[in-house]
Amino acid sequence: MADLMKGKRGLVMGVANDHSIAWGIASALASEGAELAFSYQGEAFGKRVAPLAASVGSDFLLDVDVTNEESLDAAFAGIKERWGRIDFLIHAIAYSDKNELAGRFADTSRGNFLNSMNISVFSFIDVARRAADLMTEGGSLITLTYGGSHRVTPYYNVMGVAKAALESSVIYLANDLGPQGIRVNAISPGPMKTLAGSAIGGARKTFRHTEANSPMRQNATLEAVGGTAVWLCSDYGACSTGDVVYVDCGYHVIGMPQPENL
Repeated sequence: MADLMKGKRGLVMGVANDHSIAWGIASALASEGAELAFSYQGEAFGKRVAPLAASVGSDFLLDVDVTNEESLDAAFAGIKERWGRIDFLIHAIAYSDKNELAGRFADTSRGNFLNSMNISVFSFIDVARRAADLMTEGGSLITLTYGGSHRVTPYYNVMGVAKAALESSVIYLANDLGPQGIRVNAISPGPMKTLAGSAIGGARKTFRHTEANSPMRQNATLEAVGGTAVWLCSDYGACSTGDVVYVDCGYHVIGMPQPENL
């Protein structure tokens, strides 16, 4: 592989540190020649993202609050002013009160439900609409999901419902934006050791369980997820849209634990 993304530009949203799935994707895209912009929210995250961006040759950072229309408008206006157009966007943004990612889903509060849906689902729709206006030569939109969207996963709770809504949003956006040559897909990598994942109750047990019971007896790597994103953003992904692409070492096909773990 060499220069699959040469000449392509895009925005990566959701890098928190060098263990982030978004960073794995950004690194892979940059290694194939992509030019990247990064969004962050607030000064603290900005200080973390800046050196990572610099390591892949980017000085294009945008402070973005996805719950604020003016903030989003300013960010995409900034992209248009500097680049004119983009070829891809990576959406790796989700949030729920960690206190509600434990215990019962039935105890989800109205406030956290609405906030989780707003940040984890509507933000993708909102940025997709803005990004599409800048994808004048077609492009690729990618978001991140998880198998808890359609199978009960302990403590995932409201995030499972949010991811189900996110996956539904993918297919509707794919249909709306297809005539413009814009593909919309989700990557489902299974549990990974990230800052976001650590907020979920029982995260370590879930990680160990999937590692022991997936067909490949391992969990996904940042490199594998990044490579999948490169495919979806490159010209090789030109005819793939509306999909949830699993990068979970096959765990999604398993109905029961492996015999040695029963």
